[in-house]
Amino acid sequence: MQRGSDRLSVHRDDEMKHELQGLLRSGHPTRVEEWHDPEPSAEDDPEIWGGPVVPGNPGATLESVRLEFARLLGRSSFPADATALVAGLRRKNAPDALVEAVRRLPGKDHYGNVQELTEALVGSGR
Repeated sequence: MQRGSDRLSVHRDDEMKHELQGLLRSGHPTRVEEWHDPEPSAEDDPEIWGGPVVPGNPGATLESVRLEFARLLGRSSFPADATALVAGLRRKNAPDALVEAVRRLPGKDHYGNVQELTEALVGSGR
């Protein structure tokens, strides 16, 4: 039963299903114009093809590690100790390498923000 609250009509829904049918069956873009296709991932970007940014990796700078923790934890996770941060990272489904790096930090230390956490990890050579 149609209640009138749909954004699109039944006919437009069927039209859109027909447009996507080729893409769903083939597994690759089916458009003639390349500018319609989504941009591919950057293969030369080490942060993408090399896996997650982890303290101790050769390409992991202070800024890239800080960005990764800020993206995962946010402001509401601080101030906290290592145990609380590990729990927060696990809730956000963070990569295991990041969780292990934080788990190895001393349990008695408290971190007021992402910068302090990153400096403790990258500055100590972990």
